[in-house]
Amino acid sequence: MKFNPCIDKCTYEGSHCEGCGRTHQEIAETKKLVMVVVDFAQEQDYENIEEFANAIGQSVLKKLKKSAAGK
Repeated sequence: MKFNPCIDKCTYEGSHCEGCGRTHQEIAETKKLVMVVVDFAQEQDYENIEEFANAIGQSVLKKLKKSAAGK
């Protein structure tokens, strides 16, 4: 399955968003995940939020690639 990011043309009818094609459940779970990271960064009171966000993204990507290589 290919990830499709939000394109700001959200719909709420049916099981999938007509804008991005993702299920409403996937969108809700993604929002929860993002909010956990946002809440953590706010609790830490990071001044360099861009660096934090980039580091998190790179860490996730590294772990995903490592996991895929092990399959």
